[in-house]
Amino acid sequence: MKLEDAIFNWLQMKIVSDARTDDGAATETLQFFETILTEDHKLDHYVVDRTDDHAYYIQYTQEGRQLELKYDRELAEKLLSDINSNPKYN
Repeated sequence: MKLEDAIFNWLQMKIVSDARTDDGAATETLQFFETILTEDHKLDHYVVDRTDDHAYYIQYTQEGRQLELKYDRELAEKLLSDINSNPKYN
């Protein structure tokens, strides 16, 4: 899995997990992507640095370099929106 995809998947699950604190599956999936980020991509640190009306900004440290990626807010929040709109999960 490419780093950008792994961070995006982690971000989506972070959003879901933060919004649905009692959702064990969301927490497990978040931990799965955290393992990918630390073990496969050797990230030392990754965090949602900030958000604005249009994007999420993720800061991460890889091999001693601090970097940043930007993701579209609507796309990042789509998974949570899809889950919330499905009565099976509510």
